[in-house]
Amino acid sequence: MLPEPYPPYPPKSARPDMAEARKRGPAAAVDACWENLLLHWHWRHAANEALRPGRPVPPLIPLVTAAAAEPRLRRLYPYTSHYFLRFSSTTHYPYANQGGMIEPLINGNFRVHRRDPHADLGEFTTAEEAVARVVRLLPDTDPEVTAGRDEPTSGA
Repeated sequence: MLPEPYPPYPPKSARPDMAEARKRGPAAAVDACWENLLLHWHWRHAANEALRPGRPVPPLIPLVTAAAAEPRLRRLYPYTSHYFLRFSSTTHYPYANQGGMIEPLINGNFRVHRRDPHADLGEFTTAEEAVARVVRLLPDTDPEVTAGRDEPTSGA
């Protein structure tokens, strides 16, 4: 019998079934992804604390929470890449990024970037301020979120 890893990882909580959500359409996939993203980063934070107590991590939990509370962002498909929180109008790769992206910094602040044309739009002290800046980068009309290439476009 193999010894348990020391220290043990925290247990993972039940997550939404993304495949099932995608079958129900883009809106269900977006909702499930927001829930999944928050659960994932809670687990990653707990795992980091178990493995490296006291070592700082980028504040993704307050960032995802603040972004999920913003109605215009809540309609978009959220994803993280290299700790950046991004928003897409498609639920499958390749993503169609909307607005900007937010980078949580180790110092607790948040940096907002625009992708096209690329620009660093500044550092903000709260997740809510960074989220508000990204919302101002969205088009005047909310983009329609579409399914990925192999997903249904409406409920099953």
